[in-house]
Amino acid sequence: MTKQSLGALFCVLFHAILFSQNTSSVTIKVIDGTTQSELPNAHVSIGSKHAYTNTKGNSSFYKLLNKEYLLTVTHVGYVSYQENISPTNSLIIIHLTQCNSVLNEVVIAQNPKKTLTKFSSNTQRIDVSFLEKNRDNSLMQTLKDIPGISTITIGSGQSKPTIRGLGFNRVVVVENGIKHEAQQWGADHGLEIDQYNIDNIEVTKGAASLLYGSDAISGVISLKNNLLPDVNSFSGELNLTNRSNNDFYGVSLGVKQRYNHWYYKARITHEDYGDYKVPAKKITYDNYIFDLHKNYLRNTAGYNHNVGVSIGYVSDNISSITSFSNVNSKNGFFANAHGLEVRTSKIEYDADHRDIDLPHHKVNHFKITNNTSFLFPNYTLDVELGLQKNHREEHSEPVPHGYMPKPSSTMERLFKKDTYSLNVKNQLHYFEKHKVTTGINLEYQDNAIDGWGFLIPEYTRFTVGAFVYNQIKLNNNLYLDGGVRYDYGVIKTQPYYEWFLSPVTDENGNTTQQQLQRSERKNLTFGSFSASAGLSYGLKNTSYKINIGKSFRIPLANELASDGVNYHMYRYEEGNLDLEPESSYQIDGEFKANFSKASIQVTPFVNYFDNYIYLSPTSEYYETLQKYQYSQSRVFRYGGEIMVQYKPIDKLSITGSLEYVKARQLSGKKKNFTLPFSPPLTGVVSLEYTLNPWLTFGDTKLFSSVRLVSDQNNIVPPEKTTEGYSLINIGLHTSVDLFSKKQPLKIQGRLNNILNNKVFDHTSFYRLIEVPEPGRNFSITIIQTF
Repeated sequence: MTKQSLGALFCVLFHAILFSQNTSSVTIKVIDGTTQSELPNAHVSIGSKHAYTNTKGNSSFYKLLNKEYLLTVTHVGYVSYQENISPTNSLIIIHLTQCNSVLNEVVIAQNPKKTLTKFSSNTQRIDVSFLEKNRDNSLMQTLKDIPGISTITIGSGQSKPTIRGLGFNRVVVVENGIKHEAQQWGADHGLEIDQYNIDNIEVTKGAASLLYGSDAISGVISLKNNLLPDVNSFSGELNLTNRSNNDFYGVSLGVKQRYNHWYYKARITHEDYGDYKVPAKKITYDNYIFDLHKNYLRNTAGYNHNVGVSIGYVSDNISSITSFSNVNSKNGFFANAHGLEVRTSKIEYDADHRDIDLPHHKVNHFKITNNTSFLFPNYTLDVELGLQKNHREEHSEPVPHGYMPKPSSTMERLFKKDTYSLNVKNQLHYFEKHKVTTGINLEYQDNAIDGWGFLIPEYTRFTVGAFVYNQIKLNNNLYLDGGVRYDYGVIKTQPYYEWFLSPVTDENGNTTQQQLQRSERKNLTFGSFSASAGLSYGLKNTSYKINIGKSFRIPLANELASDGVNYHMYRYEEGNLDLEPESSYQIDGEFKANFSKASIQVTPFVNYFDNYIYLSPTSEYYETLQKYQYSQSRVFRYGGEIMVQYKPIDKLSITGSLEYVKARQLSGKKKNFTLPFSPPLTGVVSLEYTLNPWLTFGDTKLFSSVRLVSDQNNIVPPEKTTEGYSLINIGLHTSVDLFSKKQPLKIQGRLNNILNNKVFDHTSFYRLIEVPEPGRNFSITIIQTF
């Protein structure tokens, strides 16, 4: 062996020995701080190295230099953990605290710095305890007490969300990573989601098109059912609910079981309800007066049948869950809201307040989703697949209209929508101070129609978008994040001809009988960029955020090509093929401060649309119905929310919130007016007092809330103003050791509108026809876990 080779060998051995002496290995063990059980699938990062804990709650890191690293541990349902460590110990045990924060309260954290949100977007988390406490007739009604969130209610069993006054397709609802796609463009179409089959919810207020694409122009409501059961466990929950106002009864049974790597979840829910009562004996609509029998809003009964099953697999390097759900519902429409034909109807609407007469709709929504994550040393790959089949029938009493003879069936409209979705996201962990995420989203929709009434044509829609996003750690307190995205969409509409003949007179005065054409064959393409950038800065007791974003929305088929009578709104709607995509520019801010007994959060925003799509009334009429046409205008909006919590003593908590939105059209036919369904200034004050355990009763919480709503005189014609009001609600939550001390029986009682006040919610669908909100309602819920 030569001297050169001996020297090289010595150098290699020297560096190997030196390197081995200056590196260490460490195992991070993550456990539940309350139950002391091991937590698999927790995300652990040390510097730029990332891993997930295995089935024993462990993740190991090798060849770490003997220096200080930032250790971060996150897990769904737990408070995030951060601390600086030096890998001198071979085993570090981390105790995670379960996240029990409720969103309409500002949580006072013992160490706000550890729970600092590093993202500049205004995102809030809602857990299952909030859902149980505020459970209402539908999921979106359950969320209405969150500042900035309101609902467009359609009767007692349906609703859709609005965020800061914007709703319909401007708010994206995501379930297990897949956008919920139904007929949400309709004012009287609710969401087909089982609110019992949700573990937690994240609400993002503000521009969110960067990650979610078109339609997320106002915000995102992300529903998740991804909490992992404990290893080798079986558990379940039985939920029984009764409400007095509409004779509602519901039962929901869920079970879940996990072996080592495999697990499953299953839930079945049944809800049935009758007509609901309002504090009024008469309804005045279009100069007609309708008497209400025993205060019942006739024909608002309905039912929901929901089934959901999930099958999952989790290991050290992969986690995958496939979910199946089927939501089937039938709901009646308030008979007097569906045109004026009810005056001559032979249906005895007041004979039975639980039957479902005409008009009504039947909806079935079948959904399959798969969420799979692959963990590699330097990146994580997430793949999400979705298939949705939405079948919606709208039935009405067949009557002749104009030249249309009396139809032979009750099916006025049928909408069939098939949606296929694919999301791929790659998160890089290679860089120590950067978190880079890239992704692509594809969605294809096939929409078919049928029935004797026409409103929108058959169409297909294809969208594809790609984005890149980066979060940069500038120092321990300051984070910068931002990204850019491009989306491309194609909408193809099909021609439609009326099924009956109408007389048509040509320019020579000759009259022929023809099937009038209502829609054309069109191929429309749209494309747009989205972007956002923001800063997040946190100190010991305060944090600050600012985010600037640009979002967009592709016009919908009804906005582009509708041409028919919408009897639910008693008007003729006409689309506009020349519409451009909506573009929105928004600045969001957030300030939080925590004190020894109090906390405050302020979230202002400023928003500008350069081409807001708006359904505007015209001076033309069709068969005595006023024509409404879709047009565009510039719109300026601003507002925000304030949330305060004060705990004078440990047992008493006082919370308050205030929300405000102001909108003004800067161009178009409704220049200087606001936007429809603009929520008025609203405040909520809540008190909660905890009683000590007594006999077999556990901790008992008494609570009350007062909702104060101002007058809404800032309207856009033909809207009408609404008067302000106040609603008082009271309730209690307690538990009884009936079957087990470890799993007591939960009892929740609630009395809404205890004074039976007659109020009009400006964001309610039925407010347009002067129908007040439901009257006094007592609800009781019993929950037994096992």
